[in-house]
Amino acid sequence: MSPTRFASEHRWLYVGAIVLLVALAVVGVVQYEKVKANNQATRKAEQLADAAEEAGYPRPDVGTIARTLGDDGGQVCEKPGSALKSALWKISLSNGATGPGIRPVIGDTQAVRAEAKILEIYCPDKLDKIEDKLDDLKTENTVRR
Repeated sequence: MSPTRFASEHRWLYVGAIVLLVALAVVGVVQYEKVKANNQATRKAEQLADAAEEAGYPRPDVGTIARTLGDDGGQVCEKPGSALKSALWKISLSNGATGPGIRPVIGDTQAVRAEAKILEIYCPDKLDKIEDKLDDLKTENTVRR
């Protein structure tokens, strides 16, 4: 059997091997990016959990934080100073009633600063968008730790 005939008969093996190697390389790159993003999300979640603990709160689950905020802060970092986000945020500082029974309350200083801490860790370039709003709120140490 001549070498030329051998090569032409097994060409599909070479093509198949090349396609398989390219596919494995693509899968490897995708997996690497996923692991890299997961590591970054976990590192930032650890920072946030440490900050919550330093503030006197129970340590939150790092996995839950990482899944919720990802590596970019998720919804928290998306237009944090917008009117809608500001309104929703202030509603969460109410007495918990709905409709006409809703009333503002004096929020806990540390709880109010929690979103600022998230922005500081996940998207520090957007922190200044809510700093002035935080300074305008009346807060006290209302939660016992």
